Formats: sequence, structure tokens, C-alpha cells
Amino acid sequence: MILYPNAKINIGLNVLNKREDGYHELSSVFYPVSELYDILEIIISDDFSFSSSGFSIPGNSNICTRAFDLLKADYDVGNVKIHLHKMIPIGAGLGGGSADGAFILKAMNELFELNLTNNQLEKYALKLGADCPFFIENTPKYVTGIGEQMTAIDLDLSDYDIKFIFPELHISTTEAYGSIIPKKQKINLLDLISKPIINWKAEVRNDFEFSAFKKHPELLKMKENLYADGAIYASMTGSGSVIYGVLIK
Repeated sequence: MILYPNAKINIGLNVLNKREDGYHELSSVFYPVSELYDILEIIISDDFSFSSSGFSIPGNSNICTRAFDLLKADYDVGNVKIHLHKMIPIGAGLGGGSADGAFILKAMNELFELNLTNNQLEKYALKLGADCPFFIENTPKYVTGIGEQMTAIDLDLSDYDIKFIFPELHISTTEAYGSIIPKKQKINLLDLISKPIINWKAEVRNDFEFSAFKKHPELLKMKENLYADGAIYASMTGSGSVIYGVLIK
């Protein structure tokens, strides 16, 4: 089985407050983008193995293995061989790792005929990471909480081009959240997104941009360049550092 886990962009990202458990309450719109994707191959095998190519995956563990282990612990499933060709930049705010983990869950569900519902898969995905549940249905969502509360929205950008700028810069989660001051928004992001895209430039914000642009002014320049090139809306995605622009085709 060959799968193509896709990236997502954040259209607006507001940090509302910090919870007692250390997690932050957010509001954002997650939008799947088919232009950027990884390639996953998964086949039933006598022994479990994981290999990768493309962008190097840091650390000693990976989300694909953890996704397999989650279902292996609860269901009588066989072993698999997984190969991941990593093409979505890591630590860029595009959710590539989250997509990989979610797609492994979906693949296992199909390969071993587990008949898990999307709701059940989303609960497993949340154990992998806050962004992972989104990639189970992989459709535009208004996301709140720490990422686990999702509401389907009617948003279609297929009539537009999405252009990406990939800085040679990694912004760690610790760095990103270290400068954030949570605050409630006067107008709900869902209401702002429902307005014409031409209005987004003045109203839809990614709270992580302020500190990121202050520390890395080249990111602000990239965003300004997208507007100069005709973007209707431009933003950093996630906590950075990739910048995207929405342009008329």
C-alpha cells in the first residue's frame, strides 16, 4: 500500500490561554494542501521494520513506529514494513510528521480490517500529537482546545494557488511558545474566516509571527514579498517557519 500524507497550513493561529497542565488553548483553521506530501509504503511482513529516505528524521523514535505500536497494543495485528520518503520539511509548521502518524493509523485500519471509525482513529491519533487527529478526515477544520476539538467548515481554496517559501531556518516549539503572551480574541476566528479572502490580510493573524519576525526579520521580508507578488493573503504557518501566500490562479 502506498500513501501520500499531505501537509496542512494554518489560516490564523491564536493562542488563547495556557492551561494548568502546561498545554496552550488555541484556535486555528487547518487546511489540507495537496501540493506538499510525503510518500509512505506499508506492507504486511513477518517482521516489523521502519526505514526512511529524503529529509533526515531526528531522534531515536519516529511517529510511524509509535502509531503502529498503539494499534499493535490493542489489536491482534501482524507486523509490517514501513518506508517513509520524507519530502515535507521537518519543523516547518506544515504538520508533516502528524500526517505520517495519522496515515499509518488509517493504513493499519484498512490492511488488517479493524473497522475502526474515524472517531476511534482520532482518539488514537491524539495520543501521537495534538495535530494528528486532523489528518484522519483530512478536510478543512476549525480547531480549538489543544487541537483535539474540530469543527468541519466549508472552505475551498481550489480556485487559488498556494505559494510556499521555505526558509533555511528551524524554529523550535520551545522557542516559539517562549515568547507568546496568550490573549482572548475580540472576534472569533471562525467569523473572520467566513469573510471574503480579501479581508483576511487585515484581520486574520498568526500570533507566532510577532516574536518570529522580531527575531528573524527575513521572515517578515518573505511575507512582504508574497504580497508584492500579488498574494491576497500571506502568513506563517503553525509556529513557523514556512511562509505561504494565497494567489489568484
